[in-house]
Parts: sequence; structure tokens; C-alpha cells
Amino acid sequence: MFLPGLFFCSKEEDTTEKQENTNNFCSISLSGGKDSTAMFLLMLEKDMPIDCVLYADTTMEFPEMEAHIAKLDDLLYRERGIHITTLRHPRGFEWLMFDVPQQQKRAIDRRIAAGQPLTGYGWPGFKVRWCTGQLKAHLLDGEIDRLKKERSALHYIGIAVDEAERCNKDPQNRYPLVEWGITEAQALQICYDRGFDFGGLYEIYHRASCWCCPLQRIDELRKLRTHHPELWARLRAMDNRAREQFGPGPLGQFKQNWSVERLEERFAKEDAAQ
Repeated sequence: MFLPGLFFCSKEEDTTEKQENTNNFCSISLSGGKDSTAMFLLMLEKDMPIDCVLYADTTMEFPEMEAHIAKLDDLLYRERGIHITTLRHPRGFEWLMFDVPQQQKRAIDRRIAAGQPLTGYGWPGFKVRWCTGQLKAHLLDGEIDRLKKERSALHYIGIAVDEAERCNKDPQNRYPLVEWGITEAQALQICYDRGFDFGGLYEIYHRASCWCCPLQRIDELRKLRTHHPELWARLRAMDNRAREQFGPGPLGQFKQNWSVERLEERFAKEDAAQ
């Protein structure tokens, strides 16, 4: 059980931290997951300065995550009088997947040689995670860099102590959960203790990221079919379109050796065998 103050620094360290923050514009990256949410809640409780909260909406989030972000936005407005700044690609995931025109000559030549269409990125994969780049990193990094240059901003990132190797050495970045020694499990409990339960997503799924991600485990996709049948139906339609548009190669392949239709057949057989 989380005890308020258990992970906080000493009074002397806390005072120094507040003085440093008072002299800087303070921005937060909010993914909506347990770690960034716990960081956000604790920063509010510690009365740490928060001038801007950045959230990148991929347009493919679970409905429960959308409700969670709205709940956090309500809290932020009550406590600090500001709203979350939502960054969103003007066209969204499905336009990028199916309709974005190819621009680079090498990519165009490769598509022509393979007999593939000149629009759409196809399904993301381990080697080409265009979704993360186009819908999150590019938008967030651009705004964060602008704030750092124009406002000398300190930027707060929610990484738990058990993933501290992900922290970089940018002097304008801060990692409060690492500094406070908070693990991923503790971060989730902090959220639960304060009434933020993510609509039950973490009771079902290992991670509460985009529901259409082809990099998620097959067991997660089985859960998606069971608990979010409307999203599973959308995923089947997207995969049928991808296979029709791009063919059986990597662009049209949802997972290695698996289309969503084949997974549907597999899951249906498993259900029948029970």
C-alpha cells in the first residue's frame, strides 16, 4: 500500500527542487499510462510547478484511456487552472497507414519494383515503427525542443526506477519517479489509491497502449477480442484492407505468420474447444 510521502525526498531537497522549478518553465510528458500518471499526481500533491502538460493522441487509444485523460484534465484544471495540451497528427493513424503519399524517390522506386501502391505505410513493425515516430515522438519532441529553447523549460518524464536505463543525460530533463525510487508496480498502486483505475485496463492488459498495435502479444489480442469486440471488429476490417492494398508482404502483414483473420479462426477454435 502506498503511504503519502513515503517516496518523497527530504525537506531540504524538496525546498531546493521547488526553488529550481520556480525559476524555470516546467512541462510534463503525459502518455496516460501508469508511470506518467503517477508522476503527474505526485507532482500535483507536492505542489511542484506545472506550466504545461503534453499528451500525444494517436487516435487509436482505448475508450477507457480517453476517459482517463479527460479525468486527469479535469483534475489539472481544478488544481492549476490549465488544461492538458493535446498534440495530434492532422490526419491520424489510418490515413498514415493507408493513404499518405510516398515522397522519397527511393521509396517510390522500391514500391514500383514490388508492384505495391504508392500510398500508405502499411502495418508498423519492429524495424519500421512509423506510428511511434509520426504520432508521438515527432509531435512531442518538436514541442519539447521549442519549450526548452524559448522558455528554458525543464521537462518531466514518467519513467519508473526499474526502467532507469531509459533515462538520457539531457540536463533539462527530469525523472521524478527514478529520483523517488518508485517502481512500475508502485506507480500503478499510487494511481489506484487516488481513484485513477484506467477503467480497468491494467486488470486486463499488460500495457494500456494503442489497441491496434501489431507488436502486442497474441494473448493481448485474445483479450482484445473478448473484452473489446467492437475494437476487434475494427482491427479485422483494417487488416482485410491492408492485405487487399499491400498484399502478403511486410506492409500487409499484421504479425509474422498471422493475419487478424487467422487469429480470429484460432481464437474461435479455442473457444469451441473449451
